[in-house]
Amino acid sequence: MSITRRTAIGTALAAGLPLPALAQGKPAPDWRRGFDNQRVADLGDGRFLNPLIAGDHPDPSILKDGADYYMTFSTFDSYPGLVIWHSRDLVNWRPLGAALTKNIGSVWAPELCKHAGRFYLYIPVKSSPNTIHVIWADRIEGPWSDPIDLGLHEHIDPGHAVGEDGSRWLFLSGGDRVRLSDDGLSTIGKPEHVYDPWRYPDSWDVEGFSPEGPKVLRHGGYYYLITAVGGTAGPPTGHMVIAARSKSLAGPWEDCPHNPLVRTTSLSERWWSRGHATLVEGPDRSWWAVYHGYENGYWTLGRQTLLDPVEWTADGWFRMKGGDLSRPIAKPKGGTAQPHGQPLSDDFSTLALGSKWNFFKPGPDERSRVRVADHSLLLDARGKAPSDSPPLLLIAGDQAYQFECEIEIAPGGTAGLLLFYDEKLYAGLGFDEKRFVTHQYGIERGRPANPYGRTLRMRVTNNRHIVAYHLSGDGGATWKRFDRGMEVSGYHHNVRGGFLMLRPGLYSAGSGTARFTDFRFRAL
Repeated sequence: MSITRRTAIGTALAAGLPLPALAQGKPAPDWRRGFDNQRVADLGDGRFLNPLIAGDHPDPSILKDGADYYMTFSTFDSYPGLVIWHSRDLVNWRPLGAALTKNIGSVWAPELCKHAGRFYLYIPVKSSPNTIHVIWADRIEGPWSDPIDLGLHEHIDPGHAVGEDGSRWLFLSGGDRVRLSDDGLSTIGKPEHVYDPWRYPDSWDVEGFSPEGPKVLRHGGYYYLITAVGGTAGPPTGHMVIAARSKSLAGPWEDCPHNPLVRTTSLSERWWSRGHATLVEGPDRSWWAVYHGYENGYWTLGRQTLLDPVEWTADGWFRMKGGDLSRPIAKPKGGTAQPHGQPLSDDFSTLALGSKWNFFKPGPDERSRVRVADHSLLLDARGKAPSDSPPLLLIAGDQAYQFECEIEIAPGGTAGLLLFYDEKLYAGLGFDEKRFVTHQYGIERGRPANPYGRTLRMRVTNNRHIVAYHLSGDGGATWKRFDRGMEVSGYHHNVRGGFLMLRPGLYSAGSGTARFTDFRFRAL
């Protein structure tokens, strides 16, 4: 029996859950491998296997612009944020760069749209107070404008729509909408309530009603309003997709008789908490839905982007055809494929800040801490530990991986490698001139002696939540296992909140500047 299969069975038994599908005699899916051996959706035989984009890419907002597709996601407290991804076949995607560089708060469920030749991003943020901003650009690559506060303090999850008369609107959480000015940079009047979302039976296990993520599509003489209810996380059977339609944006809205259109119904399914959907036309005029979900047993990977085929039915409604998304699905035809994703390994010839690396909760001057020189990343120290020293982080979407790096610290400095959820929940290993420091549960624990001095090579292996550390004093020619192992399956939203993921990264604290060289990543 494979390690993957044994781990999945063990996870289910330990949690008292039904055995997952691969433990019931069905073959385990196998992904193709791309950069750094990372899994990719495209199987190379005319089919794909979800996730569409692995790792924490929640609340997908997708835009079709001619033959091009653009998509962005909630990026929460990571900056630069709102990375724009590009595709020409709906299956293979690559990051272009980040649209948001100024820290305006935790970014939740943005809306990417194009109107009258201009691109817009409507950005709800958790801040003081909560609000919704807008930025715009004449080219998707930017430059993007500075954020403009729309003063919408009681709502999240904007969805852009254009009315029968050409007026512009934002649909909002709770079934509300507000009118926009013609340039889309301010609101007209106050939000108004136009829709009472469909409700599920009281017997269902959900997190809460939470009507949010409204997306509006005009098709065949109707406006279709697609909404998420049931809560984003919590019970795996909670999050779901519902729909309503109307001849007018003002309503009245008719609920789809087939609601919910998507919902996880069994803990044995491969994808949990599926919801927050947008419909998009494929390159061959087929229809698809993008939404997010948690991978069974891997809340630590956050909500990953999923792709589901859509069929329009004779009654003018639509249905999702992908089932529980555990099996390969035929790709849309047409379009142009490209290599998916990007390498996470980095020789630091350039500073890939935004497209690859992000700071967590950066201060106004955080960008000044980091630079590259002579194929090394130089990170000025800040704070005493990862709790008060914003780390640089990556999004890794595989169930198992390892990463390593040569690290040199200055006198008085401390640096290391991390598996980081947030400033109060992280794991990792750091060192100063004399001692190591182990990070576990978001606190600093052990202080064993460091025989390597101010330079060493460190490797972190996260093998399906089992974490090991290895050290080398000769550049990786020989390795010694560090005498501290960890288990990190509980480092996720349902324990800590925040809707984040466990991310690999690096940090520099104390004093001076840490030098990171030859960062290597490999999925296992």
